[in-house]
Amino acid sequence: MKDRLKRWDIGYAILMIATLLLFQSWWSETQRIEVVPYSQIEDALAAGQVERIVVSDRRIKAHLKVPDAVGKLALVAERVEPDIAARLAGFKVPYSRDYDSTWLPMLLSWIVPAGLMFGVWYFLLRRMGERSGASSLMSIGKSNAKVLMEKSTGVTFADVAGVDEAKAELQEIVDFLKDPQRYGRLGARIPKGVLLVGPPGTGKTLLARAMAGEAGVSFLSTNGAEFVEMFVGVGAARVRDLFEQARRSAPAIIFIDELDALGRARGAYGGGGHDEKEQTLNQLLAEMDGFDPSVGVIILSATNRPEILDPALLRAGRFDRQVLVDRPDLKGRLDVLKVHVRKVRVAAGADLEAVAAMTPGFAGADLANLVNEAALLATRRGAEAVVLEDFTAAIERIVAGLEKKSRLLNPQERRTVACHEMGHALVAMALPGTDPVQKVSIIPRGIAALGYTLQRPTEDRFLLNREEINGRMTVLLAGRAAEMLVLGTPSTGAADDLAKATEIARALVLRYGMSDALGLVSWEPEHRSFLGTDFAMPAERRYSEDTAQRIDAAVSAAVTAGFEAATRILGQHRDTLDRGTKRLLETETLSGPALDAFRVEMLGTQRNPP
Repeated sequence: MKDRLKRWDIGYAILMIATLLLFQSWWSETQRIEVVPYSQIEDALAAGQVERIVVSDRRIKAHLKVPDAVGKLALVAERVEPDIAARLAGFKVPYSRDYDSTWLPMLLSWIVPAGLMFGVWYFLLRRMGERSGASSLMSIGKSNAKVLMEKSTGVTFADVAGVDEAKAELQEIVDFLKDPQRYGRLGARIPKGVLLVGPPGTGKTLLARAMAGEAGVSFLSTNGAEFVEMFVGVGAARVRDLFEQARRSAPAIIFIDELDALGRARGAYGGGGHDEKEQTLNQLLAEMDGFDPSVGVIILSATNRPEILDPALLRAGRFDRQVLVDRPDLKGRLDVLKVHVRKVRVAAGADLEAVAAMTPGFAGADLANLVNEAALLATRRGAEAVVLEDFTAAIERIVAGLEKKSRLLNPQERRTVACHEMGHALVAMALPGTDPVQKVSIIPRGIAALGYTLQRPTEDRFLLNREEINGRMTVLLAGRAAEMLVLGTPSTGAADDLAKATEIARALVLRYGMSDALGLVSWEPEHRSFLGTDFAMPAERRYSEDTAQRIDAAVSAAVTAGFEAATRILGQHRDTLDRGTKRLLETETLSGPALDAFRVEMLGTQRNPP
């Protein structure tokens, strides 16, 4: 689309330039005068062919009674004699004096082309300004916030699910704006600012759009990055202009998305107090302090990095409320799925509760993508409606990646992968409290996965005991244990399992205080970040070298214990492991009744023991 618009702009400019050149050529042609010798005019006068004469400062123009041989009605010659009036009087032909006007030729030859060139330049500059988000250089300090009214977004609170607490907080503010007398009868004042915090994809921006759809007041929407410019002072000017717009249209709501781009803690980056970002932040702090609660202007912001925001921005009196928009629980995921399946044709037997149970940790955006992927899969196979199997296949595609059946493995690699994945599955079936195994496959998926064992919990878990943590490490290490037990040599396929098991063991020792050798001490604080990663500088180590050696020994002992437990379980069920590996090589995928058969063979039951 952008390339098409660019080609259209270039074609438009070429057309304008060609039109200008054609106009200049036409004007030059119309103003061209063929000059004849003065003697020819005198001959025409002597022959009585001239009707009248017009004399100007530079030329003599003789108007003929009838056209000459070449069709001319007038003859023009340069004026050569100063006593021209006396000579013309002898021919008894009417003559008059004409004064040359130079303003029209000058206008057409200089001002009009210059005006056309300026028009083309202005048109192109304006198109470039609109494309870059600024209409002109004069508006560089103006805010680019979009002003929306209550019906402009097309989203209401009915379209938001899974975040009932956050929705209730915003609904109260909407009611406050609609009926300030009711909420202010006991002296309460409207909050100045509300900060929405949470992981990406949980619906913070969607909540803001829904609030705009419900409020019935002016809604000014912008982004934190729009205040950051290379010119010093531009960001602060845009902040002032934004709040001035809000005051003029009060009651109003200002929504700043991605606040961390604007409100990062001062001193966290180079440049000192004169840095452009700090000036913009200082202006935002000053504007929020200058709020008059009676005006009815509320600032609403969203971020997924609250840990880097400036403390002065988060204090009471600026952002009075911080609303957590977290990943939905089981009920919330079901509500989100019901919202997104409104536009999808779902079969009557599709159990959305089962889909919600299989998607712990999914955010609202993940569930929307899941519904879309399921609809695409159903469309691809020519179905009339989306069924539960489509949702299950979509979950596998999102979690494990796209199947790559074209990636061919040699027989030895296929046997290694089958043995590895069957080890994960059998140990997960044998240990109590582990998530149920739903599928085992040796079909490569994603970027590097040559096979996978899919475990999906049946309920949301918020706490884990030490036995459950050790069980997770044991399941992760079961792939390497199966390789050593069956093949007698390890492979690189367990690299990711080892990294995850080591990270769990370090958390068990350093943060959870579950190591008998080190006692009830937290040696490392937990880094909380909604993005799942911590890019800050590593914290200073607050323990001695001797303690560090003990920590390393405890982590190694925890991982080794998990590996030995997995080896012991697989050794007890070696026959089941061999048959499962052979069956997996034949079918490439095991799920449902096939997995239940191996579970019964190992445990004598259809599901993991409690």
